[in-house]
Amino acid sequence: MSSSPSVKMRENPQLSAPKGRRERVFVVGLDYRSRLHGEVQGAEGAKNAARQAREAAPRASEKTRSRGLATLGSPLQTIQAQAAPGTADGGLGRKASRGSRFTAEESLAELRELAASAGGEVAGEFLQPRAKPDPATLVGRGKLEEIAGAAAASRADLIIFDHDLTPSQQRNLEKMLPARVIDRTQLILDIFARHARTREGQLQVELAQLEYLTPRLAGRGKEMSQLGGGIGTRGPGETQLETDRRRIYGRIRRLRERLEEVRRIRAQQRQRRASVPVATVALVGYTNAGKSTLFNALTKAGVPVSPKMFATLDPTIRAVELPSKRQVLLSDTVGFIRHLPHTLVSAFRATLEEVERAALILHISDASSPAAAEQNAQVETVLGELNARDRPRLRVFNKIDLLSPWQRESLRDTANTVHISAAQGAGLSTLLEAIDSALVEDPLRRVRVRVPQSEGKVLSQLQSRARIYARHYRDGAVEMEVAAAESLLRRLRQFVVE
Repeated sequence: MSSSPSVKMRENPQLSAPKGRRERVFVVGLDYRSRLHGEVQGAEGAKNAARQAREAAPRASEKTRSRGLATLGSPLQTIQAQAAPGTADGGLGRKASRGSRFTAEESLAELRELAASAGGEVAGEFLQPRAKPDPATLVGRGKLEEIAGAAAASRADLIIFDHDLTPSQQRNLEKMLPARVIDRTQLILDIFARHARTREGQLQVELAQLEYLTPRLAGRGKEMSQLGGGIGTRGPGETQLETDRRRIYGRIRRLRERLEEVRRIRAQQRQRRASVPVATVALVGYTNAGKSTLFNALTKAGVPVSPKMFATLDPTIRAVELPSKRQVLLSDTVGFIRHLPHTLVSAFRATLEEVERAALILHISDASSPAAAEQNAQVETVLGELNARDRPRLRVFNKIDLLSPWQRESLRDTANTVHISAAQGAGLSTLLEAIDSALVEDPLRRVRVRVPQSEGKVLSQLQSRARIYARHYRDGAVEMEVAAAESLLRRLRQFVVE
């Protein structure tokens, strides 16, 4: 990052790949649930484990480097997992911390996927169990030397920490490591910047980037330091730091004003939709759960689909006809993720208001993911931030085609849970029926109607917008038993037979 940062940030300059090749990335993860002193093996056991880990690390390092991937820290985890008798996974593994928490390994695997989505090539990784973060360097100076050596050996251009770094930690790490340093939040912001296509999405990403950048301006070069007080130290005006801050604060203010205008326009659009009773159904879920694939399967919209994380940023709304002939608006939204930066939640609030005001939320989960429980918990957390937890909900488990045959046989749909494969089109009719039953806005009512055959317009409306169960022709009229929306029946009440 330069000493005079560009105010308009479309892509994070920290992640600019060298020309002609993909940027080599070294990822660093930390496991704060592992306690080395007294909680797993006792103090003596921890010393023995640490000694064995130091002895094993060079061998593991040499072995993995021969495969082109330096993986450090894992020998110690293996020893700890084997050394605690009478506890599943040594008290540290998946079983001990399942539920709503990601394991360190799952979190690091997700960071590798994020790095690949940003265009990087993962060249090595480091996973350190630690009782608590070091306030100065996050990992401690001893481990920092190991990371520096491993990153240099793997010829890394960029080191990404699976943890939010404070401005002082980032400065300290950049001084001691041989490559540029960013944290998880900066990586996610870069991916958002790459995938934003509409003007609205670009404004939202830029606002989030600038809000993240502002507290990190200090210390980016001597020319940005504050002038001292007293005789002979008074400058001609603002320092470079003050100038940059003033420009960025001004840009942030203008972005917020423009996004507030976007919110106002969206509110007007919702008011117009409210005059015509068409319910909105919002798709939410963890990133890469298959929301856009399902959206395309139901609407034929052709939204770009990618296995990369955060392929969808810009919201898309399309009409869908339900089995009852009612129409709803289906809204595809940005995927959620663990530790979604708060600046992004705030910046994308104009987009995510569709979720907050939806008549029904479809919570899409990846049924094949081993971390499905943790991912669902993270989605619940973000829905809580959006004040949308109390909205009517339908759970949709996607990607059942990736399950084994015996796993698929054990699946059972309920009134609130549906299992589907959006890619193969399996279970979509069941899903539409479930949406039909779950919607409370403009409810269905089953009635008998008697319409003269001369009322062709009324008959056409019933044919196109109601489900017809029976039809008889008597005395120049058509008698039908139908299920139709309350709004339609109000307009045709003169033909309803009590």
